[in-house]
Amino acid sequence: MEIEEKQAEIIEQFVKQASAQKGSALGPLIVEATSHPSLFAFSEILAVPTVAEVVAFVKLFFTGISLHVIYVKSMYLQLEGTNNSVHLEVLRLFAQGTWSDYKSNSGRLPQLVPDQVLKLKQLTVLTLAETNKVLSYDKLMLELDATNVRELEDFLINDCMYAGLVRGKLDQLRRYFEVQFAAGRDLRSGQLGSMIQTLSNWLAVSDNLLITIQDKIKWADTMSELDKKHQKELEDRVMEVKKSVAIKEKASNVLKIEHATYWMDV
Repeated sequence: MEIEEKQAEIIEQFVKQASAQKGSALGPLIVEATSHPSLFAFSEILAVPTVAEVVAFVKLFFTGISLHVIYVKSMYLQLEGTNNSVHLEVLRLFAQGTWSDYKSNSGRLPQLVPDQVLKLKQLTVLTLAETNKVLSYDKLMLELDATNVRELEDFLINDCMYAGLVRGKLDQLRRYFEVQFAAGRDLRSGQLGSMIQTLSNWLAVSDNLLITIQDKIKWADTMSELDKKHQKELEDRVMEVKKSVAIKEKASNVLKIEHATYWMDV
């Protein structure tokens, strides 16, 4: 949660800037956002109306759909001859993609600056950690273009763990990274339904667990009452025994006195 809380102010800052700018002014802002060392979520920026308009154009442009909507045509005229469309594709890449996605589409995307490359590789680790908590060194080196184990471990320690993005254990002998925690990324298309199902399953398990806990509490209360009752019965029995012993001692003393008196009279 710390990483999410830390970047809340940064997200708000970029959202405000994006809301106040349009067209070509969005390009440098997107580069700045995707280069920021503490920003790892971009859906809020994509949701800004001025950005969303351009994203709508980009989706239509790259899927080959005819541009028959008047405002989309106007956006095409506004963007024609600019780099805004590719910058927005970069923003979508950082929101939902990985380093491998960038390499697959590098021909139509601008060259990333070093800070963006680092950021995208960090995000790639988060994506891999979503589905597998034990990441082999071979898989990581392939996805991150790490040339050797030392380079990979330095990246995981210095750029991922120290940044608060992940926590885990590096096993050099077995050559894997065991993930204990990973920060969340922006939801990708199709993930919402899966997340809702996961949360529903978690809620069902929690309800069953709550019922079990309540049953255990009732059982504990019942056992406590039985224990108190048993303790009371035991105390009463002890008191009865004490009373009985006292009566017997008293009777014995009386007999002794009577016996002594008898012999004195004799």
